[in-house]
Amino acid sequence: MDRSGVTFGTSGARGRVEDMTDEVCHAYTLAFLQHLAQSGRLEGTAAVAVGGDLRPSTPRIMGAVAQAAADRGHRVINCGPLPSPALALYGLEQSIPAIMVTGSHIPADRNGIKFNAPEGEILKAGEAAIRAQQVEWPLSGASSFSIPEVDPAAINRYVSRYLDFFPANSLAGLRLGVYEHSSVARDILPAILEGLGAEVVRLGRSDIFIPVDTEAIRPEDVALARRWVSEHRLDSIISTDGDADRPLVSDEKGNWLRGDVLGIICARFLGADTVVTPVSSNTAAEKSGFFRRVVRTRIGSPYVIEGMQQAMAAGGKRVVGYEANGGFLTAGAVERQGRVLAPLPTRDAVIVLLSLLMAARGHGSISCLVGSLPARFTASGRVKDFPTEIAREKVQALLAGGTELEEVKAVLAPQCGQLAAVDGTDGARLTFEDGDIVHFRPSGNAPELRCYVEAGRDERTQRLLIACTEWINKWSRD
Repeated sequence: MDRSGVTFGTSGARGRVEDMTDEVCHAYTLAFLQHLAQSGRLEGTAAVAVGGDLRPSTPRIMGAVAQAAADRGHRVINCGPLPSPALALYGLEQSIPAIMVTGSHIPADRNGIKFNAPEGEILKAGEAAIRAQQVEWPLSGASSFSIPEVDPAAINRYVSRYLDFFPANSLAGLRLGVYEHSSVARDILPAILEGLGAEVVRLGRSDIFIPVDTEAIRPEDVALARRWVSEHRLDSIISTDGDADRPLVSDEKGNWLRGDVLGIICARFLGADTVVTPVSSNTAAEKSGFFRRVVRTRIGSPYVIEGMQQAMAAGGKRVVGYEANGGFLTAGAVERQGRVLAPLPTRDAVIVLLSLLMAARGHGSISCLVGSLPARFTASGRVKDFPTEIAREKVQALLAGGTELEEVKAVLAPQCGQLAAVDGTDGARLTFEDGDIVHFRPSGNAPELRCYVEAGRDERTQRLLIACTEWINKWSRD
């Protein structure tokens, strides 16, 4: 593992496909299962669930993961291609480990493995424990292994989760486009939406993996959404990223919505009193006054989960979490109109999509619902192929308050006023006197430097994002 270049990012182990050899994937899986056994959370013959997304390298890596589980004497349940939250839910309900092979939104030349313990997604301490394991490869007595046929139980349970919680025909009268691309949920979303009474138009299915990033939407997807809503007379376009833990949804005009805006709407619809979200999320959460408490964390679902656990321990009753990418997490059971939704403390997209559609019915349209929130606008961008170590050096230089910070201040001060605060919770988040926010952060999943901006007017965010992206490009040339 140390030599492979495959490391833990914001959520799960990720690396280049060429580095994720069968040996490396086998070793990571052995280390994960060995860690669970040492901590008393896994019996020798317990079942292990395995699933994956639709990128080309996933079947091979699933085979290596399954082989490792079988080599340790575990029964392998092949859940096939399915959303990450569907696999996590299945593992929680069966009290077994669940291992998802996915690179989420990153390009197909990379992939990853996301580990779920019987009690849920592993956190940062669990990642460290996995890295500390010493494993034997190949195991003595290991034999050739054929992964079993796909068991549909996990997918069926995930679909039933939402059809059982939301009232029948609650989406009746809506005409919804499902942007299928290469999302692993492209057949599941229509089943749920149609099951709740909506009319579904399928759009944009692809046999080639498309790295849809809900925080950095491609220009071609912006154009497609606006064309599709007009051509097909749609109330909304519904989609997800590759492994369906992050929602992508438009309003009736074809404008894609920000994930942190969706998180606020979903949290309010579900009656949350405490919201846990990373520092990169829109500050409309605090300004709205909807919630008794808003807790800010580092970026990444493990940190949000830890924050939710702490909030529950402190007496929070209805604790939820969300990320700027739109992934939504529930720490406890949600009750609504006499129906109970079991907790799912890992990123999920479907709960957000359905909550938005139903909440919008009381406002006439999705755009009217979004317009009722405090006027805070956000945008994000990234510069690819930016070496991670250099990105970290630049961020640390900003936090140190030296020449780098003075140069950025000189560029932004004419637009934003004087610098008011610098937050180093995760990256360098600069808040200016007029309320504008600029946040620089190295990606935890790929060699990229990301930039998040927030302002009180949409056009202002675009100007800020252009200025910051130009500054990042300057860094890349230095």
